[in-house]
Amino acid sequence: MLTLTNPQKRHLKALAHARKPIVIIGDNGVTPAVLHEILQALDYHELVKIRVNAADRADRDAMIEEVRATSGAILVQRVGHIATLFRRNPEAPRIEWPES
Repeated sequence: MLTLTNPQKRHLKALAHARKPIVIIGDNGVTPAVLHEILQALDYHELVKIRVNAADRADRDAMIEEVRATSGAILVQRVGHIATLFRRNPEAPRIEWPES
């Protein structure tokens, strides 16, 4: 699994700042349809925000971890109900890393 350095995480957080959540996980939780949409979004965008509408923090954590583990994505950050995920597309990378 890919690990991110602190400068890479800062870069991804800056890129994600202006983005809106692409997928909203509702009362039904992580359904196959929701997971399919997240996988497609990660394939295309590499960096996505998802919103988890669960009242309990433990439930939100569990749903985010389920999505992260199933998709193979890295959790870049989580703020409240919003989680930012990153997964590199090896065939067509879209995000360029800044020069160090």
